[in-house]
Amino acid sequence: MDNPEKYLTTAGGRITCLRCSAMSKQSRLQCRKPALNLSRTQKCGHHGGKSTGPLTAEGKARIGKAHLLHGEETNQRKLERSEGALKLAQLEDVAHAIGLITTAPRTPGRKPLGYRAIRTLEEAKAWVVEDALQQIKAAPEAE
Repeated sequence: MDNPEKYLTTAGGRITCLRCSAMSKQSRLQCRKPALNLSRTQKCGHHGGKSTGPLTAEGKARIGKAHLLHGEETNQRKLERSEGALKLAQLEDVAHAIGLITTAPRTPGRKPLGYRAIRTLEEAKAWVVEDALQQIKAAPEAE
């Protein structure tokens, strides 16, 4: 549809209202539902007409700080998961460096943030000492 219709006539021609401006990606047809009155985006309730989201700068900052995409995971939880993945990747490198794992290939894929490859025995020893010191520093905070 090249020219989307702006108005919709309902109730047997007695009511004229704005038509939802959402377009289908597959059929390229405009939505047939009426747009909501409170919608600034001219969308029906199905296509996001009810959702206004945070309107003030303070509200937008609060949502941006607290959540990531769709609020599925907080920044704190993402950081904890990333630290765990980093530790597992480093432990895998240490196991390869000391010869504990000889036949299995390394785990493929993107490495976590802060990852440093450990290839030699000296690097493995340094990492173990550094990790132990970090655990000692973190121990008083946990108590």
